[in-house]
Amino acid sequence: MTWWQQLQKNSLAKFGAIVLLIFYLVAIAAEFVAPYDPYVSQPDGSLLPPTEVYWRTPEGDFIGPHVYPTTAGPVSLETGKRELNVDFSEPSPIRLFVQGSEYRYLKIQLPLPSLDLEMQEVVLFPGFRNNLHLFGTTGPGKWNILGTDDQARDQLSRLVHGSRISLSIGLVGIIVSFPLGLIVGGISGYFGGAIDAVLMRLVEVLMTIPSIYLLVALAAVLPPGLSSAQRFLLIILITSFVSWSGLARVIRGQVLSIKQRAFVRSAQAMGGRSLYIILRHVLPQTASYVIISATLAIPSFIVAEAVLSLIGLGIQQPDPSWGNMLSSATNASILVLYPWLIWSPAALIVLTVLSFNLLGDGLRDALDPRSLKQG
Repeated sequence: MTWWQQLQKNSLAKFGAIVLLIFYLVAIAAEFVAPYDPYVSQPDGSLLPPTEVYWRTPEGDFIGPHVYPTTAGPVSLETGKRELNVDFSEPSPIRLFVQGSEYRYLKIQLPLPSLDLEMQEVVLFPGFRNNLHLFGTTGPGKWNILGTDDQARDQLSRLVHGSRISLSIGLVGIIVSFPLGLIVGGISGYFGGAIDAVLMRLVEVLMTIPSIYLLVALAAVLPPGLSSAQRFLLIILITSFVSWSGLARVIRGQVLSIKQRAFVRSAQAMGGRSLYIILRHVLPQTASYVIISATLAIPSFIVAEAVLSLIGLGIQQPDPSWGNMLSSATNASILVLYPWLIWSPAALIVLTVLSFNLLGDGLRDALDPRSLKQG
């Protein structure tokens, strides 16, 4: 039985893979999936609860799923909640593939240093202009499935757009950190001696640094004028700097064993260069562990971004990320009176981390040589 067949038999791993596939597809098509612009506030729409969907008019006529224009009134002195004003005279039908706010799909821009060493946004691809959304309303009423935040912005739209940062930071993080861990661990294990001693002492020093405190300390001294894209890049670099040492130590141990095998000895006898042997023959033998480790490491990057954004040192408002959307949890009144602002980003973070862990556990079992032999 192959590892793929073994993985397909693991229902929990399949669940994690399906959830992650859906999340990443939504993140890629965020402009299309999100019903509204995540930066635009609705008039008098602050802290609205999830919109109630109606099927009949107040007169009893069936017109299908629809909503009514809703605004927030003054705060009630008894309950502390805002009173809702619903205009039942203008039903707004809910439809698929509706015209809405204009956006540019697949627009690509990166923060790059200029000649004066200042960070600036460079547009690599302008994207395609469109205004089609997956769902929405055809009238004045807004369908706020998860309500609105304190700035009257649609919560679901901000969650969808925020998924791009929260989901991509893990992938970019391992792309930056894992090659460094692989190369350092491979060189250390292959050459041994003084090179091994120096590199492993460096690894041990990095492993003693408490990563979360380093993140907080470095994020706190970032220049205040940085954009969210620039902070995103710097957070990745910081988290990658402290996360590659553990991988290097494990890879070094595996390389110590692999370099004694016959195919490595044969390559050395044929005059192969050391770096070529490491990259071509030695490191590919660690692929199964690297895949598993990468799957299990991504959640740590996601949680690091969430923690930094939660305490105000990560992605800054108005740009959305799941972490800074959780920052409203620090307000006790919002936590009690408007729980939809808290549970939705918290649930997505928990579900994403859980899905990565389930998939990683499934890959570990599927790539275990003992399970393959039993199959």
